[in-house]
Amino acid sequence: MKPLLKYFRGLRLSCFLAPLFKLTEALLELFVPVLVARMIDVGIRGDGGTPYLIRQSLLMLALGAAGLLLAVTAQYFSAKAATGFTDRIRSAAFRNIQTWSYSQLDSFGIPSVITRLTGDADRIQSGVNLTLRLLLRSPFVVFGSVIAALTIDKESSLVFFGTVPVLAVIVFGVMLVSIRLYGKVQTYLDKITKSAEDNLSGARVIRAFRAEKRESAAFADAASALAKIQKFTGRVTSLLTPSTYIMINAATVVLIYVGALRVDGGRLSQGEVVALYNYMAKILVELIKLADLIITITRALASAKRVAALIETKGEDETGGADAIEAIDGAPLLEFRSVGLTYRGAAEPALEEISFTADRGERIGVIGGTGSGKSSLISLIPRFYRSDGGEIRYSGVPADELSVGAIREKIAVVPQHTSLFSGTVRDNIRWGKPDATDEEIRDALAAAQALSFVEEKDGGLDFVICENGSNLSGGQKQRLAIARALVKKPEILILDDSSSALDYATDLKLRQALASLDYAPCVFTVSQRTAAVRDCDKILVLDDGKIAGAGTHEELLQNNEIYREIHLSQYPEEGAAR
Repeated sequence: MKPLLKYFRGLRLSCFLAPLFKLTEALLELFVPVLVARMIDVGIRGDGGTPYLIRQSLLMLALGAAGLLLAVTAQYFSAKAATGFTDRIRSAAFRNIQTWSYSQLDSFGIPSVITRLTGDADRIQSGVNLTLRLLLRSPFVVFGSVIAALTIDKESSLVFFGTVPVLAVIVFGVMLVSIRLYGKVQTYLDKITKSAEDNLSGARVIRAFRAEKRESAAFADAASALAKIQKFTGRVTSLLTPSTYIMINAATVVLIYVGALRVDGGRLSQGEVVALYNYMAKILVELIKLADLIITITRALASAKRVAALIETKGEDETGGADAIEAIDGAPLLEFRSVGLTYRGAAEPALEEISFTADRGERIGVIGGTGSGKSSLISLIPRFYRSDGGEIRYSGVPADELSVGAIREKIAVVPQHTSLFSGTVRDNIRWGKPDATDEEIRDALAAAQALSFVEEKDGGLDFVICENGSNLSGGQKQRLAIARALVKKPEILILDDSSSALDYATDLKLRQALASLDYAPCVFTVSQRTAAVRDCDKILVLDDGKIAGAGTHEELLQNNEIYREIHLSQYPEEGAAR
């Protein structure tokens, strides 16, 4: 929780006023048992009579009304502080996540991040709200009741002094055990969220393979594990309330017994015994509130630790380098020098000794079998991952001397898995260039072979795309993603198997359009189809994380066994002709 305290700045007045009003309300509440004692001893047993009882009753009503007003005011300030604090930490966490590399996102896991930003943040808000209202109030009422009892009768008040320390040991003992258990509960909740996300996003695949029962069973197992740890945690925390009840009720029995003896001996009045009983009852109520508060705080602290991790994990994208690339004359646009990559937690490197150069206007193909390292290689170009060996240079400038913003300003990526956002076609294309005009958008759509189907849609550029493009075909989504990259007019354009859903005719037109772009970007085409890369100026053949060959289509057919095998597996008739 400590790293999050700075987000209370600007909310300190509310954090001060909320407990202040609650303490004032509690102070007024402590006078009530004294008034009741006077009503019994003076108004009923004494000579005060009805007028005295009416005056005391009106005074109690006034205290109740004032207490209600103070409680409502305290609730307002505590809610203001809690919601403001939660909004700040949630925003800070989200901003920091935007600086993370792919590796950091992989280590946390998307479901865990979502759970921390939603469920954990809500628990923190509840914890702050209750803490501001009750953390000082409940102990204040408990110790105030003890002191008030002491002023009424010192001997009877010994019961209070013997009860409160034992209750404190019970409350804090359960709290310390619960903190660790609630942390485990949140971890199991992450697994549930991940399972639900995987099943919802892959619903079509699951149904196509009739795997509903298997996935339901797997989800049930995860839910069962969560329920098991929740039940165990619930059993531990449930000990709190009955334990406090037993202690308080036992103390009440002793108090009434001692009070009766002292009343019989003439050393205590009936009204004072009632006041002592009321103070003991107040202690019971406040300790129950405190027990619930401790459980809430325990859960909030466990959640705060998880949210703090989102904020404290410094993004690897924050390199602090130059914000612009000052090109060195004669240097290639992009250069890899013996570059390697090992994913976090992996036993073997994904890439080793990768070296090549790329210049403006050059078309470079990247091909290889599944798991050969194609996507890993192109992920290094925009610094989605940091290389752990060798050096990458942009226009002759080492990557470590540049900010990530400077690097990505020159690069556009069309990922393997197309992601579109809810909104119009225009809104989606403008992700590439926020101030793009409609003419620029249409030019990009035309180059991506997407203009014709967009104009056929109701509204054209104003056609509304559903979440993740669910109202578009796979090929339409890929072409819109390519247009989104082209509108940026990047120096380096990366197409990561982004035409896999296109027919051969459309794919050919797309490649021809890319070759004729007037700003001549360096285009990286990643594919498993030799037809997609055969026209490239240079083709990099990857095998087991290494470059197994480089050259043109014809050169590789003659000199590279891996490339030849891939090509002939797709065009067996050429093998027969040979």
